[in-house]
Amino acid sequence: MNIGANTPAAIAEELGERLKRARLNRDMTQSEVAERAGVSRLAVLNAEKGEARLKVLVAILSALDLAGQLDLFLPGQDVSPIQLAQLKGKARQRASGQRKTGARDQGPPEW
Repeated sequence: MNIGANTPAAIAEELGERLKRARLNRDMTQSEVAERAGVSRLAVLNAEKGEARLKVLVAILSALDLAGQLDLFLPGQDVSPIQLAQLKGKARQRASGQRKTGARDQGPPEW
């Protein structure tokens, strides 16, 4: 899947399809996944349509033994050495809100 060429809705739909294929590959019904995840069958159905809350998605991934894939999905982020030097060793708690020159004219990022 080329994420840069798709809308957020298209990406969510593709992830839902992948979730459904993972469930089917494990020969599980939506009800079985729902029971293992501690969510409703409707929540599983919605996740497979690409319309899930983050907690529900994580619960379903755990029920399908796929929670380990989350590190590949969104790897941990280290503080850059420059930021660490500027913060004098303290961890950054929030963004500055300052934008680079001309960033306001670019509009929202394309997904």
